Amino acid sequence: MRLTRLFILFLTLAFSVNQAEASPVDTYEFHDEVTKIRFQALTKELRCPKCQNQNLADSNSPIAADLRKELYELLQQGKADSEIVNFMVDRYGEFVLYRPRVSSLTYVLWFGPIVLILLGIIVVIVIVRRKPVDKSDLVLSKEQQDKLKNFLNDK
Repeated sequence: MRLTRLFILFLTLAFSVNQAEASPVDTYEFHDEVTKIRFQALTKELRCPKCQNQNLADSNSPIAADLRKELYELLQQGKADSEIVNFMVDRYGEFVLYRPRVSSLTYVLWFGPIVLILLGIIVVIVIVRRKPVDKSDLVLSKEQQDKLKNFLNDK
């Protein structure tokens, strides 16, 4: 019983240490609460160039730490959110945006799902409105029935 408790305690400590290492901890001091909220929003909106599925707030890669520091410095310089986003896009490409801008290159990304859904709805409507098959068309004539019986009997 005591060995089981020690094992559970060990597992709990191991997972808590692992979790503590997994989340990035940056300590930045902001002049006001608005700047802090802007920093948090931008770090959640911008993607880490190395960790393809994580934003800057969640990533613990060195490049994400550098980008958070750069973001902090840009906010301290009084840059607007759009200027910061443009700076990051110019430097790292559209990939850093979780919500890419609407442009000729991203039309398929933005409007493709809507087009596919509309096409699916049209196909369903066409199938549902299709003229039902008349049962009289499925009935074989006497001559056809005789040919079928002869064919099956020959085998």
